[in-house]
Amino acid sequence: MKLLISLCTSLGILLFSINEQARIPVRHVAASLADTVKKDPETGLVTDGNLYLVKAQCTTCHNSKLILQNRFTRDGWKQKIRWMQKNHNLWDLGETEKPVLDYLEKHYGPTVTAARRAPLKDIKWYKLDQ
Repeated sequence: MKLLISLCTSLGILLFSINEQARIPVRHVAASLADTVKKDPETGLVTDGNLYLVKAQCTTCHNSKLILQNRFTRDGWKQKIRWMQKNHNLWDLGETEKPVLDYLEKHYGPTVTAARRAPLKDIKWYKLDQ
C-alpha cells in the first residue's frame, strides 16, 4: 500500500513538473528525475553504455564512492586523471579516455543547486501607521 501511494505521489510530481516546465527552472526538474536514474548495484554509479569502461579504468584502483562524492567539469576530471597518472602510476587510458570523460562529465559534472535569491533592487520604503 505504501509503495502504491509512493508511486502515485511520484507520478503526480512528475506530471506537475511537465505541466509547469515553462516556469520551473531545469535544475528542479532534473533533481526530481535524478531518483529515477538506473544505477549499477555493485558500484552505485549511473548505468550507461560507458559504465563498463569507467569500472575497468577507475574502480580497479579505488572505490566508486570517490567518483560519487565529486562533481568536476570535464577539464577537472581530466586534471584528476593527469594527477593520478603523475602521482599514483595510473596507466595511459589511451582511446578509452574520451568515453570515460564523456561519462564522468555527463553524470558527475557540476550541478546547479538552489542558491539564495538575488538582492532586491529599487525598494520603495514606506512608513507604517501605528
